[in-house]
Amino acid sequence: MTTPINTPTPPEMVESTVSAMQAKASTSPLKTFLLALPGGGLIALGFAFFVNTQLGAADVPAGLIKLIGGMTFSVGLMMVVLTGAELFTSTTMSLSAKLAGRITWGQWIRHWVLSYVGNFVGAMLVVGLCYFGRLQDRNGGAWGEIVSKTAAAKVSYPWMEAFVLGIGANFFVCIAVFMAFSGRTTTDKILAVIGPITAFVALGLEHSVANMFMIPFGIILGDNPALTWSNFIFANLIPVTLGNIIGGGVAVGLFQWFIHQKLGAKPPQTDAVVSSKVAR
Repeated sequence: MTTPINTPTPPEMVESTVSAMQAKASTSPLKTFLLALPGGGLIALGFAFFVNTQLGAADVPAGLIKLIGGMTFSVGLMMVVLTGAELFTSTTMSLSAKLAGRITWGQWIRHWVLSYVGNFVGAMLVVGLCYFGRLQDRNGGAWGEIVSKTAAAKVSYPWMEAFVLGIGANFFVCIAVFMAFSGRTTTDKILAVIGPITAFVALGLEHSVANMFMIPFGIILGDNPALTWSNFIFANLIPVTLGNIIGGGVAVGLFQWFIHQKLGAKPPQTDAVVSSKVAR
């Protein structure tokens, strides 16, 4: 007979999340940084895959091409989840580990900073690989045109709009990571990731680490005057990063911990209560 597999409950998933964040924040600075390099790089590769699906999409219904683009981009987070890479946007959930008393303020801040910087370096490494591999010249330059067009749209949002889109994006990303903790097999984890990530990309939401690939690539191509390092940092990266922190760290990590551990924790039993139960 096959032994049934018990799916973890939400409180158990919260404990897995908090424990994972505690372990990550307690890792040595060098290891954290080195794990963050593939975190940024794998998300960048997912975005490169996304660009490829948009080639020749003029005759395809917009909803369908967005669905396809979202599904292909989800490959990036699949690789992050299954390889144990560090991703700043999911790392925002370590706020729950801090409030649970599992890590110190110093560990929390160091974890965030190293993940963020490492993700940026990793994404830029993939930008370099794509550029020198001349991917932008594919399909008569159409590949590069999609990069420039997508990047230009990202720096065109008003500050508050970029902030709100950042909240939405990382809500989906962290929900995907949280759901992956319910998986017992590789297939389970992949299926948990696909839906939320497809939704976030199809809805056109903003993800800081993904933008560390797309916008710098557009800047390097130099096809659009709106694509400058100043616009990237102040019109997109800062508001989107802050939105990502709220959407993932607060709306998912902190909320789930508060509901399932802080409020869900059983009150301690006093000797009087225990004696009363025994008497019954």
